[in-house]
Amino acid sequence: MAQSQVGWGALLSGGNGVRSIALAGGVALHAVNVYVATTILPSVVKDIGGLDLYAWNTTLFVVASIIGSALSARLLQGAGPRGAYAVGSLLFGLGTLICAIAPGMPVLLLGRLVQGLGGGFLFALSYAMIRIVFAEALWPRAMALVSGMWGVATLTGPAIGGIFAEIGAWRAAFWSMVPATALFAALAFTVLPGRGRDAAERSSPPLTQLALLGLAVMAVSVGGVRADLAWNVGGIVAAMVLLTALVLVERGAAKRLLPRGSLRLAAPLGVLFLTMSLLSITVTSSEIFVPLFLQVLHGQSPLAAGYLAAAMAAGWTTGSIGSSGAQGRRAGRAIVLAPLLALIGMVLLALLVPAGSHGGWLSLGPICAALAAVGLGVGVGWPHLLTRILQVAPADEQDLASASITTVQLFGTALGAALAGMVVNLAGLTHPGGQAGTSNAALWLFVVFALAPVLSFLPAMRSARLRPLAQAEAG
Repeated sequence: MAQSQVGWGALLSGGNGVRSIALAGGVALHAVNVYVATTILPSVVKDIGGLDLYAWNTTLFVVASIIGSALSARLLQGAGPRGAYAVGSLLFGLGTLICAIAPGMPVLLLGRLVQGLGGGFLFALSYAMIRIVFAEALWPRAMALVSGMWGVATLTGPAIGGIFAEIGAWRAAFWSMVPATALFAALAFTVLPGRGRDAAERSSPPLTQLALLGLAVMAVSVGGVRADLAWNVGGIVAAMVLLTALVLVERGAAKRLLPRGSLRLAAPLGVLFLTMSLLSITVTSSEIFVPLFLQVLHGQSPLAAGYLAAAMAAGWTTGSIGSSGAQGRRAGRAIVLAPLLALIGMVLLALLVPAGSHGGWLSLGPICAALAAVGLGVGVGWPHLLTRILQVAPADEQDLASASITTVQLFGTALGAALAGMVVNLAGLTHPGGQAGTSNAALWLFVVFALAPVLSFLPAMRSARLRPLAQAEAG
């Protein structure tokens, strides 16, 4: 395909343009909800309590999203694009309603669980269909467009959440998502085909692996609820045992959760997925607590804190879209640059956030720049990591590879949230709490999770050297 045919115009015009709207819309709905929830959570906790379960809002949402992501290929095969998007929208809307009427944190967490399942379907379906509906030359830009919906979320999510939080009506923020969900469902029905794939292609989901993966994340979350080192260590040990069991089961399973080679660091897919996971953990670990830190330590309103925290996602979107046209060595350099920029941002956050301030731009400006640097780093390498996963995956497991992109990303997100909750609780967020406890929690959070981009340097360098379409190396 000629270069003139693989630009943004080819993706956003004609039939490709309609399909792009449908695929991007699912991720936009999921992403906007993430920022609405992140922005209003401090207000939710003030109203119904549950500060010790703060991180569980993200953990449960993402664990459920992992399950939805892993089941998305089967749902797509059985119900077709139109039906699959309808099921995802229905579950997402139901979870949103539960959150809106929740009298306490346990019910809110139930709503987040249902929301996450629907959101996981929508999120994974968008990525899974890129390989199906677009030519390979358009994959990097399509990946960037879908990832870029997090940038749309940075504009709308904090505004929706922040405005309702400031007027003391956080429940209305959830209610406002219901008509948006209905509109997206109507759009999907209008523009997507209704036919599923042949029934002979359907296969049962890898339930054992899904259960082990979810339980591993939950073990870390349970271990992080109490500010007790022995309890924390017990949670991590339990998670390691469960993940070891997952690897053993997956290696001999007829029904696989991930494509062949995904769990071997010597294989291209293993390197790519490891890089993805570490970069996801870098962002998630800090992002969910930034609005709280900015409100407590820097005197920001919910609306302002939400928008400042969204700088990380804005950086991700900018980096992803800006680098999507890179090819060959330039794409490899973008992958290597990702952990370097993320590390610089995390170090700056460790220096700036715990110190606190009166909220002037002399202090908030550098914090905003540091948040953007973390997101920019991840975004610069993201479309090229995802494209290479599709290029090196075994030819007979392309559908599984497409679905596994979101499964692995969401696992990194869930694990990052769970570990972050453990770190901040152990560092004093709830006991002693207040400004001193929050400051100490912020320091330890950014210091500990600065290790993630450090650990991703070597796998990123290996990922950058992978040759496109080297499928034979993935087995």
